[in-house]
Amino acid sequence: MISIHQLHKSYGKLPVLKGISLEFNAPGSVTAILGPNGSGKTTLMKSILGMVLPDQGDILVEGRSIKGQWAYRHQIDYLPQIARFPENLRVRELIAFLQDLRQGTTREAELIRMFGLEEQLDKRLNNLSGGTKQKVNLVLAFMYDSPVLILDEPTSGLDPIAMLRLKEFIQAERKRGKLILITTHIIHFVEEMADEIVFLLEGNIYFRGSQEELKARFGETSLERAIAAILGAGKTEMNGKASPSLFNSSTLQLLNS
Repeated sequence: MISIHQLHKSYGKLPVLKGISLEFNAPGSVTAILGPNGSGKTTLMKSILGMVLPDQGDILVEGRSIKGQWAYRHQIDYLPQIARFPENLRVRELIAFLQDLRQGTTREAELIRMFGLEEQLDKRLNNLSGGTKQKVNLVLAFMYDSPVLILDEPTSGLDPIAMLRLKEFIQAERKRGKLILITTHIIHFVEEMADEIVFLLEGNIYFRGSQEELKARFGETSLERAIAAILGAGKTEMNGKASPSLFNSSTLQLLNS
C-alpha cells in the first residue's frame, strides 16, 4: 500500500533520513515507528503525507508516486503531534470548517460521543485544556474513515478513560483492515497496540520486526529494556562503524550507516 524507496532528507547540513526504504503492505496491522528524538520519525511521516519534500528517493501509494500529487491524501487520516487550531473558533465551528474544506461522509457524531465532547462543542478552543484539545484533534483525524491512519504521539495529554477509548478505537480499526502507523514514546502503548516495530536511529532503519524478535535479539524479557539495549548497542556500533552484514538475519533488519 505504501512503498518508500531510498528516502533522503537533510535540513541544511543536518542529515535526518539516510536512504530509508520500507514497505507497509499489511492491512489490518499496527506498526510503531520508534526512535530517540531527532531520529527522523516525524520527518518520515510528513514525507509520506507530502508535507516534507525529500531530497532524494520516492514514495509510492497504491503503486503510484506521490510526487506532484495530492489526491492520495484522501486515503490517509493524519493526527499531528501538536495540533494548532484557530483559537477563536468553537469546537463545532472547527469541525464544520473542516467538513467544508474536505467533502465526503463523516462520522464525527460517533467520535464526539466516544471521547465525551458533547459539552465542549460550544466552547472556544482557547478555553480548552490540553487534553480536551487532543480529543478534538482525534475527532478531526478520524472523522473521514480513511484506509490508512498515521498517528504522531496520539496519547499526548489524554486522561485514562480517553486513553482506553483510543486503544479500543485503534483495535477496532485494525480489525476493519486498516493500515495504522504510530509514533510514540509510551512503551506500554506500543506493547498493547503494535504488531510490528520499526526502530530508527540517526536516520537509518536499525531494526524491523515483531516485539518478540526485538526482545529475543537483546535477550530481554520486556520491551522497555530491549529498547534501552538497542539504543546502547546502536550507538556503539555506529560509533565503531560496524559492518551491516554482522546483523543480517531472516527475521531482523539491523542496518547501519
